[in-house]
Amino acid sequence: MNTSRRILLAGLAGLAVAPTVARAAPTPVADEVTVAEERFARMIAAAHAPDVTCARQVERYADTHWPDYVVAARAVIDARV
Repeated sequence: MNTSRRILLAGLAGLAVAPTVARAAPTPVADEVTVAEERFARMIAAAHAPDVTCARQVERYADTHWPDYVVAARAVIDARV
């Protein structure tokens, strides 16, 4: 599976879970996040980046906003277990 398809699928998974989970739990501190959760949150953030025209903008958006997507990433990872 290529990278763009992975980002799209991760974004869709995060989008499906984020609205219900984001209201239920506060955003955690970055110190409490595992490596897997951070990577998945960055992937979801990259998929939700607005008005992107190049990979560098997507990367900057993901670096800035990944803590906002940690709750969705945890929900998706927990659902897979």
